[in-house]
Amino acid sequence: MEIRQLGLTGPRVSDIGLGCMGMSDLYGSPDKAESIHTIHTALDAGVNLLDTGDFYGSGHNELLICNALQGRKREDVVISVKFGALRDPSGGWTGVDTRPAAIKNFLAYTLRRLGTSYVDIYRPARLDPSVPIEDTVGALADMVKAGYVRYIGLSEVGAETLRRASAVHPIADLQIEYSLISRGIEDSILPTCRELGIGVTAYGVLSRGLLSGHWTKERQVRDFRGALPRFQGENLDHNLTLVEALRTFADMKGATVAQVAVAWVLSQGSDIVPVVGARRTGQLNEMLQAGNLTLTTEDLAEIEQLIPKDAAAGDRYHASGMAGLDSERG
Repeated sequence: MEIRQLGLTGPRVSDIGLGCMGMSDLYGSPDKAESIHTIHTALDAGVNLLDTGDFYGSGHNELLICNALQGRKREDVVISVKFGALRDPSGGWTGVDTRPAAIKNFLAYTLRRLGTSYVDIYRPARLDPSVPIEDTVGALADMVKAGYVRYIGLSEVGAETLRRASAVHPIADLQIEYSLISRGIEDSILPTCRELGIGVTAYGVLSRGLLSGHWTKERQVRDFRGALPRFQGENLDHNLTLVEALRTFADMKGATVAQVAVAWVLSQGSDIVPVVGARRTGQLNEMLQAGNLTLTTEDLAEIEQLIPKDAAAGDRYHASGMAGLDSERG
């Protein structure tokens, strides 16, 4: 794996990270043995960035990572944790809490579940509209001073919030959706990150499977994607035509659709690290090969013609999900 620096102040990480959410939540029943094998395969391949959230499976994902890291050197792994999303016993979502007292509580449980004395990157999953970002980042800065957190990150926030947060403490990276069909960050958020020296960890690089090259409109959706606009009706038909156009290009390059999609994100700047959400080793190995795929200036121009910015049909989330994204407000 190649190594990239996360912003001016963040850690050095592999140029592709592993997102672990799907191993515990939202994509069907978890397979513990396969999940651990996938994490081990990633680590052995040189991936050192593992992304999780304390609410993924209501703690299940952190316990899984703890199990997978047994016998490994803690300092060889960069663990990124999101906090603040609230769940109920049925698995539903009930809001966001980033009050300073709540942060300390969330972090205490995370450290215990992960079996570690510190978290490398700690970030609120969403902006809490009832708590000024200065208070949230200030509390995180206290945890940095205490040695429980190494770096502060943010997730799905806009340019103004990035500026306010950075005035309190250096921000290592912004975790945000970025893919060939989700390019909203290019208008103001990405330029602001670059101005402030904030790295980007890009999730959703395959747009939850749409850009995997394996999705068909006949596929029955039995997980949360069934509620996402891009997977519904005419939107799905349109989006799959974009995938087929990309498949023609991928075939010419001797690559898969997924590999081209990941390589495209890698090509957008050395300050961007795609986080791939592989649940199985086969998926992981396919996407890691994207690092060997070089896209020329001519290739990027051709991809832009095939899938122009804003070409996708449908929003990233349903209406209530979109309403909770500070990043969609600029």
